[in-house]
Amino acid sequence: MYNGEDLFKKAADLIYVSKKTIVLTGAGISTESGIPDFRSPETGLWENMDPMEALSAKVLFNEPKKFYKNGFKILTSMINVEPNNAHYILAKMESMGIISSIITQNIDNLHKKAGSKKVFEVHGNIRTATCVNCGKKISFDKMDEKVNEGQIPPRCDFCKGIIRPDVVMFGDPMPYEFEIAIEELRTCDLLLIVGSSLLVSPVNYMPDLVDRIIIINKTPTPFDEKAEVIIRDKASVALEKIFFYLNRQ
Repeated sequence: MYNGEDLFKKAADLIYVSKKTIVLTGAGISTESGIPDFRSPETGLWENMDPMEALSAKVLFNEPKKFYKNGFKILTSMINVEPNNAHYILAKMESMGIISSIITQNIDNLHKKAGSKKVFEVHGNIRTATCVNCGKKISFDKMDEKVNEGQIPPRCDFCKGIIRPDVVMFGDPMPYEFEIAIEELRTCDLLLIVGSSLLVSPVNYMPDLVDRIIIINKTPTPFDEKAEVIIRDKASVALEKIFFYLNRQ
């Protein structure tokens, strides 16, 4: 049984001997950048808002005024947020060949801003938006500009179709990137989970596809019994210590 500092060393040891380590991140890695997670008492985004209303495909298309008054503001609030040390450490670990790739549930762009290259954004992103009619893509900033000008819903300049954010809403199918991420997981031997409660489907069955997992999360998850190491700490603190021990290998 490992405890205290031994937990970080054990995690580093597992990563060091792993032939292919993939990282799965959730909202908990971005809270240190000032983005609230969804379920934390008092601070979680869903404390005062129903997710099925705020960020649902049904409301997006059937009640656009409601969507752009509420849900869209959640998306735009993330635009100028900067990565924290946890994101930078993972980018460094990728550049050093310590981890293979990152699968993220987050739409905040912070992994890519930090310099990570191989990132599977299985819930989409807030960099782009797409016309549902002709498929033309525009920048999320351009879409936001249209909304601020009172164009609700925003329309495509070419075919006048409705433009929507490239974010997976409640009620949307998962993107092709999710299928690619699943195939990546099937070839890895260690999954490092950072800041995810592992409660959101279908991402929450990903740990079942890997034999060995490490969990860094401040609250319990349904996969704690499977994990070889569980670290209840901030993502940046845990990753700094794990990276320290990796550098001593």
